[in-house]
Amino acid sequence: MAVKNKKAASRQKIKRRIRKKIRGSADRPRLSVYRSNKEIYAQIIDDENGKTLVSASSREKTIAEKSDINKSEKAKLVGISVAEKAVQSEIKTVVMDRNGYLYHGRVKALAEGARKGGLKF
Repeated sequence: MAVKNKKAASRQKIKRRIRKKIRGSADRPRLSVYRSNKEIYAQIIDDENGKTLVSASSREKTIAEKSDINKSEKAKLVGISVAEKAVQSEIKTVVMDRNGYLYHGRVKALAEGARKGGLKF
């Protein structure tokens, strides 16, 4: 995969290094985070079966209609949302996959929201 800028290439390198070590299973699936410039997405994935079990994003109607909050607060709401959906699906523990992003800012806010919602990792 040819990446144009140095920052994106660095993230891809970190992502490959993380994914070598992290694997989601049926009893402990992987919480994957994707962050774009405007939005943030979270999925809980069972890598053994190749299935997405639960997903949430800042584009969901309940979160997107809150226009008076910043991106970090939206990320926290996404974390809470994905955690609530996971608890309803009887998923309590996950493995966090930050997808090459540094653990601060929106990624950290999403993780804190997921912990607040009831997930353990």
